[in-house]
Amino acid sequence: MSSFRLPAPSPDELAHSARLQQAVCEAAVQSGGCLGFDRYMEMALYAPGLGYYTAGRRKFGREGDFITAPEISPLFARSLAHSLKPVLQACESPVILEFGAGSGKLACDLLQALQALETLPEHSLVMELSPELRARQQALVRERLPELSGRVEWLERLPDAGIEGAVVANEVLDAMPVHRFRTLESGLEEQCVACRGQELHLDWKPAARPLQEAVASLGLQLPPGHVSEINLRLQPWIGELGKLLARGVALLVDYGYERRDYYSPDRSSGTLLCHYRHHGNTDPLYLPGMQDITAHVDFTAVAEAADSAGLRVAGYTSQAAFLLGCGIEQMPEAMARPQDAEWFALVEGLKRLVLPTEMGERFRVMALARGLQGGPEGFGQDMRFRL
Repeated sequence: MSSFRLPAPSPDELAHSARLQQAVCEAAVQSGGCLGFDRYMEMALYAPGLGYYTAGRRKFGREGDFITAPEISPLFARSLAHSLKPVLQACESPVILEFGAGSGKLACDLLQALQALETLPEHSLVMELSPELRARQQALVRERLPELSGRVEWLERLPDAGIEGAVVANEVLDAMPVHRFRTLESGLEEQCVACRGQELHLDWKPAARPLQEAVASLGLQLPPGHVSEINLRLQPWIGELGKLLARGVALLVDYGYERRDYYSPDRSSGTLLCHYRHHGNTDPLYLPGMQDITAHVDFTAVAEAADSAGLRVAGYTSQAAFLLGCGIEQMPEAMARPQDAEWFALVEGLKRLVLPTEMGERFRVMALARGLQGGPEGFGQDMRFRL
C-alpha cells in the first residue's frame, strides 16, 4: 500500500481496484513473473472496463482528479481558435480532429469560438478510446451545441484517407504508457511489476534489446542509478499522425521538457506523476485503475519523430507565450463587461493558464505542419532552437 496521505478510497473503489490488480497479477504470471512497466501502465489506464480511462468514475474538473486547461477557462479554446483560423482558412474542406477529448468542453468551446470567428470546420471529429468519456462528450455537445451537433462525429478508428485542417491533442502524450529504466554500472535495467500474494510490487529486470537501443539512441551519458522514462510508442503514434494529416497543422499541448532537461542529472528519479482527487503522488501502484498515471513529454523526441513522419515543426514555445501570442490578454473584455463576476472569473482563469507558477511555463505547445507556407498563430516567441 502507498505511504502517501491521500483521500480514503470508497469500498467500491477498493473493490474495483482489486479486480484490476488481479488482472495485473495474471498478466505478470503470463509474462514470466514480472510485467513490464509500460504494459502495467497500459492496463492501469486502458484495460477494458477496469482501467482509469475506461471505467466510469469522473476524472476531470473539481469532482475528479485533476483540472485541464479547457476546464479552467474558455479562454484556452478561444486562443486555439485564433491560432488555427489561418490554417483552416487555407484548407478547401477543413476538419478538426481532437484526440482524447476528455470532458468534451474543449470540443464545444473550440467550435463556439470558431463560429464567432466565422471559421467553422466542415466537420469536428473526436477520437476517444473510452466509451464512458465518449458518452459524456456526446451528451455535452447535444446540450450545449444543438445547432452544431450535426458537425461532430466520434470515430472508432482513424480515417483511411488523409484530412485537411487541424489536429488537436491536449494532454494526450503524457498519458501514453512508458518504459521506466535505470542505469547501472553493470548495464541497463527496466522496471516491472510483480505480484506477491495479492500485493503488487515494483521490481527491476535486465532491459530488453529494443529498450537498450532506444536509450542508447538518446546519445546521453547518464550516471549510475539514474531512473527515468522513455516513450517507445511515441514514434509510431506520430507516424500515424503523419499519414493522417494531408495538409494542415497538429497542435500538441502537454507538460514536458526538451531532452537535455528531461534527462538532466538533477532529475534522477524521472518524471512519473500520479493524480488522485487532486492530490499528486509518485506511487503508480496506489489504487490501480482509480488514479491517473502520467509521464512528462520529451519534446525533442516528438520533433525527431515528426521529421521521420514528414511533418515540419512549425512552432514550439511555452503555453504562456503561445496564449499571449494569440491575444488572450484582450479576450476577457471582449467576452464580459469589466468588473462583472464573469470578467473576474475569466481574468482568474487567464492567470492560471499563463503564470509561470501555474501552467504557463510547465506546459509546452508544439505545431507540426504539412503542406502550408506559414503556420498557426501564437509562436512569435520561438523555442525550437532548444530542441
